[in-house]
Amino acid sequence: MQYDVIIVGGGPAGIFAALELAEKAKVLLIEKGRIIEKRNCPMKERNVQCVQCKPCSITCGWGGAGAFSDGKLTISTEVGGHLDEYIGETKLKNLVDEVDRVYLNYGAPEKLYTVDRKRLEQFKRDATKADLHLEYSPIRHLGTGRSQAVLLAMKDELIKRGVEIKTSLTVKRILIKDEKVTGVETDNGDFFAPKVIVAPGREGHNWFTKEASRLGLESDINPVDIGVRVELPKVIMEHLTDHLFESKYIYYSKTFEDKVRTFCMCPGGEVVAENNSGLITVNGHTHAERTTENTNFAILVSKNFTEPFKDPTKYGQYISTLANLLGGGVLVQRLGDLLDGRRSTHDRIAKSITRQTLTNATPGDLSLVFPYRHLVDILEMLQALDKVAPGVYSRSTLLYGAEVKFYSSRVKVSKNLETAIKGLYAIGDGAGITRGLMQASCSGIIAARNIIE
Repeated sequence: MQYDVIIVGGGPAGIFAALELAEKAKVLLIEKGRIIEKRNCPMKERNVQCVQCKPCSITCGWGGAGAFSDGKLTISTEVGGHLDEYIGETKLKNLVDEVDRVYLNYGAPEKLYTVDRKRLEQFKRDATKADLHLEYSPIRHLGTGRSQAVLLAMKDELIKRGVEIKTSLTVKRILIKDEKVTGVETDNGDFFAPKVIVAPGREGHNWFTKEASRLGLESDINPVDIGVRVELPKVIMEHLTDHLFESKYIYYSKTFEDKVRTFCMCPGGEVVAENNSGLITVNGHTHAERTTENTNFAILVSKNFTEPFKDPTKYGQYISTLANLLGGGVLVQRLGDLLDGRRSTHDRIAKSITRQTLTNATPGDLSLVFPYRHLVDILEMLQALDKVAPGVYSRSTLLYGAEVKFYSSRVKVSKNLETAIKGLYAIGDGAGITRGLMQASCSGIIAARNIIE
């Protein structure tokens, strides 16, 4: 039960930390979800409402939530987290390039979505005319399916190199003595190590926030992102997605000056539901081997809170709870019905040009879920996007809700991602340090290399 390093979480942050530490230390990696070969979702396989599997195989298990996402590697330092604040942009750029090569070695596709300067300048001009800011980054797209193959290859390599992996094991508490970490308490006994890397992922964010509070660790509050998943015919955005793959647009609403952004664009993809600690939220995937006639993406409104309420995560959970209360899970509404002030029905959605891919979503009225401010922000963003991709603001566009990103608390760490407790490191999305596959992977390397040194 004694190790040199214990890693809590088998997502990209934990995996890359383990890859770095393998053969240099006695390492135990603990993941509360299932091994990747056994991550099956009844909701997807039998097209039924969520049956509340514990833990959820979509958001939890070997590979983290990203195992079933469409696996975008953003080759940029400008998006996906805060690591530049800790190690600087130059070091982060080198680390991004290194992580990209590792993914290639484990089976990521060679193709990189890039765009020539002339076309990019035109895209940016069009965005500026629509009051949008276009963030461009080269994208390497793994795709759902290929992501799982890459993560499986990484697991096999870690086992081969001596890393002990325990799945379906839940860490309850981080063990501390004299302000130093000593190990972890699980539902199957205690495990000890002088170094513990906590990489809880989005699924483990609530647990780690509570643990950080219990241990007296200071945290900063990040904004919570709340919004909808937009679905429309693929042809509407093909002139963008064929070159950019993911179009990252930022908009500041005219009415409230709130920050609104597009996120996780999935050309030829499908809309999916996720179980986030009992709350059913919406997301999107693009598969590596098959496509649909649709494109989907999120529109997210970023909000922070000060006094007296300072818990953005609880606010996001409240919005998700409303959607679940009204629809028993994910709600879907035609944009035309939302504008007309009426709920969608199965008959009305059947008349839409857009064919619904999340077929077990419940037709309803999103105006009963989102505050007026959020709805105005979302509608303004759709109108702005319609200027760069005519057809976005169509009455047939489908809106699914709610989509919420739970990573609002960021624990304070050193430049090496070590907390105030000696030997305890916090990395990845669940610690609020990163917001995406690439920087999460980078954070694992940063922590591991500091331990090796």
